[in-house]
Formats: sequence, C-alpha cells, structure tokens
Amino acid sequence: MPICKYQGESENDRIEGIAYDEQKGRIYINKNKYFDGITPEVWGYEIGGYQVLQKYLKDRKGRNMDDSKHYSRVITAISATIELQRQIDETYPLVENELLEFLSA
Repeated sequence: MPICKYQGESENDRIEGIAYDEQKGRIYINKNKYFDGITPEVWGYEIGGYQVLQKYLKDRKGRNMDDSKHYSRVITAISATIELQRQIDETYPLVENELLEFLSA
C-alpha cells in the first residue's frame, strides 16, 4: 500500500518544475500537482550519489506524469528500505559481538 498520494486540483500532469516542501511533506511537479506524505528522509534518500526521487522526476521533466502509481511505489519502497536499514543498524552490533565471542572461544 503506497504511503503517499498524488493530488492536485488541475488536469495538468506535466512535470514542469520539481520542488519539495518539507513543512507540508509534498513533492510538487508543477504549481498544482504534488505527491503528499513525503518525509525529508525519504526525499533525501540517495543511491550512487543521486537523490532518487528528484532524479526520477528530473529525467522526465517536460513529460506528463503518466506513472504516478509507479512513482508512489518507489516512494513506498524507499521508505521501507530506510526502515530496514535502521533495523539492520540496530541489530548488526549484537550479531558482530556474538560472532567475535564465538570466534575467540
């Protein structure tokens, strides 16, 4: 289930400009259309030095947002990835300590 919604009052789905409003948690693709429910952590998530959500839109600038469901799934996947990374970061030191104790016994 996507964690965000594609919203806006206009019929214009063209990706004209990309802006993130941190206070509202929105990624705007033009003056009237946006994705809602975006945390700063998800917006800023990088892979290979690229800010994923921004790059996706920049690569499609000037075209219509005809894949809003796909983009919403990407946002949801990034959010889930961040949570899994957080869990791994919490668990790894415990596993590492147990492994070191096992190896030194």
